[in-house]
Amino acid sequence: MSRLAQGPAPKRFARIRFVPFGLLAAATLVFYGCGPNTPDGESGAVTSGSAEWPSTFAIGHDATPAQIEALDIDFGPDGAGAPPGSGSVAEGKVVYDTKCVGCHGPTGQEGPNDRLVGREPSEGFPFGERRGIRRTIGNYWPYATTIFDYVTRAMPMTAPGSLTPDEVYAVAAYILFLNEIIPEDAIMNAETLPAVIMPARDRFVPDDRVGGPEVR
Repeated sequence: MSRLAQGPAPKRFARIRFVPFGLLAAATLVFYGCGPNTPDGESGAVTSGSAEWPSTFAIGHDATPAQIEALDIDFGPDGAGAPPGSGSVAEGKVVYDTKCVGCHGPTGQEGPNDRLVGREPSEGFPFGERRGIRRTIGNYWPYATTIFDYVTRAMPMTAPGSLTPDEVYAVAAYILFLNEIIPEDAIMNAETLPAVIMPARDRFVPDDRVGGPEVR
């Protein structure tokens, strides 16, 4: 027993020694950082605990019309927002082989990234019933304009937003051709791309739920 008494203190005492510091840190957070933010009606400042914050930090500035226009690149299913330009299937193959093949394979099916081409299942729409079915542009996407919108924003992965509208129209044409949706001589532009009827178009319906008991 005497040897135990002269040895190092049990670990439980070491843990107890640090408890007051933990309580102090928690109390500091509650006092300075976790108090409710209350706006000051007179100065516009916001108070948090005992700290008073200014109504503005003077960071940034109002966006100019030109800056907004540069970011307004969405392309809806109805063709709204489509930029001028055009591209053929042949032109799209050149762009695809240069900018896309490394991620999606020579025919859009090999990967290593998402598979773009494939019409199987050619009939039905069993994606919610059977696992393991690969969703592709050809068997799942309801709108051809989504190709343009997504490629413009995010592709190629190493330089998103670097393709011109002509290049994106051309890539969209080539991908649609590989999926046997448009003929080889088709030209995609602001009018023809929204007019493409995708195989899965009728498999999607508008979400018109309004909430409450109507939601099923």
